[in-house]
Amino acid sequence: MTYEERLQHVSVLGAAGKMGSGILLLTAVEMADLSLKPENRGKPFVLNAIDVSDEALSGVLKYLKAQVLKMAEKKVVALRKAYAGRADLIDNNEIIDQYIFDVLSLVRPSTRMEAAFDSRLVFEAIKEDQELKISIFAKIAASNPHLPWFFTNTSSIPITKLDEGAGLGGRIIGFHFYNPPAVQKLVEVIKAKQTLPEVEEFALAYAKSLRKIVVPSHDVAGFIGNGHFMRDILHAATEVEKLGKEFSFVEAVYAMNRISQDLLVRPMGIFQLVDYVGVDVCSFIMSVMDHHLKEETLHCPLLDRLLSQGVKGGQYSDGSQKDGILKYEKGRPVAIYDPGTRVYVPIGDIQPAVDAKLGNLPVPPAWKAVVGNKAKEEILREYFSQLKAASGLGAELARFYATRSCEIGKQLVSSGVAGNENDVNTVLLTGFFHAYGPVNNYL
Repeated sequence: MTYEERLQHVSVLGAAGKMGSGILLLTAVEMADLSLKPENRGKPFVLNAIDVSDEALSGVLKYLKAQVLKMAEKKVVALRKAYAGRADLIDNNEIIDQYIFDVLSLVRPSTRMEAAFDSRLVFEAIKEDQELKISIFAKIAASNPHLPWFFTNTSSIPITKLDEGAGLGGRIIGFHFYNPPAVQKLVEVIKAKQTLPEVEEFALAYAKSLRKIVVPSHDVAGFIGNGHFMRDILHAATEVEKLGKEFSFVEAVYAMNRISQDLLVRPMGIFQLVDYVGVDVCSFIMSVMDHHLKEETLHCPLLDRLLSQGVKGGQYSDGSQKDGILKYEKGRPVAIYDPGTRVYVPIGDIQPAVDAKLGNLPVPPAWKAVVGNKAKEEILREYFSQLKAASGLGAELARFYATRSCEIGKQLVSSGVAGNENDVNTVLLTGFFHAYGPVNNYL
């Protein structure tokens, strides 16, 4: 079966979710572009958008229309060539409207799993629940005569467990998009023990067509991205607990969030990032990883405490940030949740006192000023040289955090999760938008 034939009938499970809708968008555009090639004219292309709610599926169609419009406007020159044989399409607006129609006409919204029984390729972006995934995969595999391939977006569950549990015989691969899929360039590709060579070959071809950066990860729970991120959270949470001797909870959270953002030159602080992903999601990923990793314990009492009080974070359907560990106004943190009083304490009320305790610090370069800067390496080396020489609590905490981050990266290589240090750095650079990789010699 050729690349085009595999993509003639596709299903996306969890199509109305944040990840699923992005996967649906990218796949719909890829399929539409294939259908416009002269050799594929007249061939049926079907993309099933499967989710549990008709209302949610209605919303995803609106999302698709808006996003395809933006894409079409950016590639109108190429679309003119694709529609060159259409005498009825004269100006750009007509071509763009036709392209939107052609993309959306491929999509078949459905709340019924049976829609996937004719697909040759199934993308899965449902709840991070191993038994649920296995149950759905097994049902589709048993009812689909075409021996479909399964591309799972799991960010933590070993692919071999899914393969063996559903009896897929290697017709599965981990294809972990980063959020949001339409924007993020990174894809982690994870083979199960028995993943068929042709499945991997197709996955790499699909990623190349989408212009994604592919990093292979070995089939260890959490893979590279969450393997680093979850341990990063645990480090910050442990430091918050240690700081409890001289800081309040709110003050300690502010200190570690500031250190991880400003002093480590990251796009957001560690606790803001937890909110972005979701406190509940991070806790759940840790529990999945902890179940599969026998040589260490991944559990965060701080997240447990917050969740017990209903602090979850996450995002609204429009992408705006929900309040979590931090409270947000126009997307910016303005207060920190105090589990003792169960109220948010304004950052402005504690900032001067905490900053004074952190001591005199070198002025870090702004993340935006570093990313993409041709002189990035020189800027970072100069800054970290100053941080290395600085005294005081803040500098000490920042050095320890950076050192621990580097250790985590090296641990991912030594434990066989990542093939090399460069792969670890690529994931953090592209998937988390860090200004530099965690494995470095700055300190």
